[in-house]
Amino acid sequence: MPQRDSGPRVVADASGRGALRISEEVVARLAGHAVLEVDGVGGAVDQVLGVSLGGKPHAQDAKVSAHVVGDTATLTVRLSLTYPAPVARTVQRVREHVVRRVGELTGLSVTRVDIAVTALHNDTATLRRRVE
Repeated sequence: MPQRDSGPRVVADASGRGALRISEEVVARLAGHAVLEVDGVGGAVDQVLGVSLGGKPHAQDAKVSAHVVGDTATLTVRLSLTYPAPVARTVQRVREHVVRRVGELTGLSVTRVDIAVTALHNDTATLRRRVE
């Protein structure tokens, strides 16, 4: 009967085993979810010649494309904001949140996030009607 070795196992250095590559599509999807985690942010509104094609931006996903080289990523984001949110401050919050979340989830360093605001929409759930 063979004898079983019950001693501690020695694991070789993991660096020689290979590498994990995270696709650009996965990074873009993770970033898209992170965008919508920020209050006052909705999905992108499609436009043709500057005219909105309709739809409810808060019910759509943000449009994100990612470019990954080595262990760094750059992102391009299209989103909408709830009016009257301060645009510059909200965009900066989105940028910081996306950099942090994508880094946490993928281990990649996000070096650039370009953001285009495609629409401003009313948050009808929080608006109050005035009776005159």
